[in-house]
Amino acid sequence: MLHYAATLGKHAGFWLTIILIGSVLEGVALFYQYVLDYGPCVLCIHIRLWVLAIIALAVLALCLRRYRIPNLLFQILSLAAAAALLERAWMVFAVERNLIESSCEMSTGLPAWFAVDQWFPVVFEPWELCGYTPDLLLGITMAEGLLAISLACVAVMTAVLIGSLKYPHAE
Repeated sequence: MLHYAATLGKHAGFWLTIILIGSVLEGVALFYQYVLDYGPCVLCIHIRLWVLAIIALAVLALCLRRYRIPNLLFQILSLAAAAALLERAWMVFAVERNLIESSCEMSTGLPAWFAVDQWFPVVFEPWELCGYTPDLLLGITMAEGLLAISLACVAVMTAVLIGSLKYPHAE
């Protein structure tokens, strides 16, 4: 299993799949925002940013996948971004289920030098307070779906990284 995971990080198809899944996630978010009129909260904006970070890392990894050190670096950074995505997805889920009290504001909380909500408000401006996510399919809420997807992402990236470290010359 780990030997197979080690080969994934070196294949274009793996990184292209991550780019595709990330792009679909961003597209679904924008569809819900602009077609179904479910505005994003601050946590949703953070999730969009982490998904975008994973996409950007996957693009770079795709270009440098044949080189061991950059490949490992992008695997580590992708795992870190996936873990941050999982943390934000957990927060959305926990707020939705009243497991924690929300102190969600309309400000993104990002530093002034990274004011993406002002640079690209169409994608990164929060519209609503945290607390509710819409249903996706079969009664699964967006929070539940994001939690499952981000958990799967962390699991896969962990396996790929461990496999790459254990089997450095796997092809």
